[in-house]
Amino acid sequence: MLTRKSFFNRELILLIAFIVLKFVLQYVLINPSYDLHRDEYLHLDQGNHLAAGYVSVPPATAFIAFLIKGLGNSFFWIKFFPALFGGLTLVVVWLIIKELNGGFYAQLLAATALTFSIILRINILFQPNSLDILCWTLVYYVLIKFIHTRQNKWLIWGGVYFAIGFLNKYNILFLTAGIVPALLLTDQRTVFKNKYLYIAAAISLILITPNLIWQYRQGFPVVHHMKELTDTQLVNSSRSDFILHQFLFFIGGIFILITAFISFFIYPPFRPYKFIFWSYVFTLLIFIYLRAKDYYSIGLYPVLIAFGSVYTGNILQYGKRYFLKSILIVLIIVMMIPPLYAIFPILNPGALQKKAKNLEALGVLKWEDGKNHSLPQDFSDMLGWKELAAKVTAIYDSVPHKENTLVICDNYGQAGAINYYTTDKSLQALSFNADYVYWFPENKNIHTIILVKTLGNEPLRPEEKPFFDSVQQLASIQDRFAREYGTRVFLLSGAKPIVKPYLLQKAEKERKSYQQ
Repeated sequence: MLTRKSFFNRELILLIAFIVLKFVLQYVLINPSYDLHRDEYLHLDQGNHLAAGYVSVPPATAFIAFLIKGLGNSFFWIKFFPALFGGLTLVVVWLIIKELNGGFYAQLLAATALTFSIILRINILFQPNSLDILCWTLVYYVLIKFIHTRQNKWLIWGGVYFAIGFLNKYNILFLTAGIVPALLLTDQRTVFKNKYLYIAAAISLILITPNLIWQYRQGFPVVHHMKELTDTQLVNSSRSDFILHQFLFFIGGIFILITAFISFFIYPPFRPYKFIFWSYVFTLLIFIYLRAKDYYSIGLYPVLIAFGSVYTGNILQYGKRYFLKSILIVLIIVMMIPPLYAIFPILNPGALQKKAKNLEALGVLKWEDGKNHSLPQDFSDMLGWKELAAKVTAIYDSVPHKENTLVICDNYGQAGAINYYTTDKSLQALSFNADYVYWFPENKNIHTIILVKTLGNEPLRPEEKPFFDSVQQLASIQDRFAREYGTRVFLLSGAKPIVKPYLLQKAEKERKSYQQ
């Protein structure tokens, strides 16, 4: 007979096993053929320029990048933190299940559904998304704790977790936009009469104020970023694809989500938490209206997985339905296997392209430009960077005036990758893209520029000829699977006096374009 202590140990062992499994999978599901993702290079470079805010994201990721740099800036540590946030999400779901009086099977079911889902894919990249999902789950957890215990300290913790989420990614505002009307629609509207809710809001405001001040002083560049995102990417997003992908994210555990939705209306212990269902509906409707990227909504699902797992465990514990328990666990894992190569970069690009027809049928070859390409966009965004950095570094090493040499790139991926991989730390690539416009050196005399330009068929750069004594193309990216395929590297030597003020004026113009 199991004692309470042995049962607890069984739960703990299971949780630790899933966390270890998750960490292992985060590393083994990446083929060595791939480099880091273009966004990861930007976030890592932000760690070299700590500030209270950045153009596209709040400061949390940069401070994590600063910590990664202190730990050695290796591949292991870059992948460690998103995996850690994924593991902590498992822990929070575990705590929600215990709060709902769920048993061992509910914990096993939820851990399996979360581990073998799109969240595993998100957790392999050093981006704000993994911490975003954790913070959304924490906000739901403290609301559940408050409803269950009526202890005001949970509202205070909710304010803290919201602030952490806000300082990580502004996406958490959409969660709030869904929760507020959901609470008003249900019996939990009484929370708005509780002064501690407003104390929690005040604490959140205090914590996020440095970032708000930074945004204000810079003219709210995040608004410019969102407009640019809407005009160049979201305009190509399909609302029907967004809805379809919500079902595919947890394809093996879709039955858990269905039982979760049903449980809020027919299972009496869950009725006090009906606002969670409505917050899901309201938040999803906002995303659909805005043509948001499909993964923006992922943070809604861990709490639903918790509720669905508890309810599923309850209805399967009696009679002949008991045998279904093992079948459902196996089903979740098996359903994840067929699309594995399309979700994770486990095959090298050559092997993956042989499955192009299957990939196209799954819809993963469509990029943010709305067109199909040879590889999924995220995979192409993980190629060609080491090649680019090596070629730029070789050219930089050959120039005689390094102290008067600038490396200027077309985009943040190029600049960040060069800065990450180069062994010559006097080389600091720049760009007129994203946060790099704030990092332009103002007191540097310029003799030579190494120019990295995306695509283009011209053998030379006639635009730069009047400003330099010599313009030469010395290299290009040859990896045909890379998004940067064809990117060219030019050496511009003998800069005229007009070059420096021109570059500074261009950087200032770009900074002003971010202002609202």
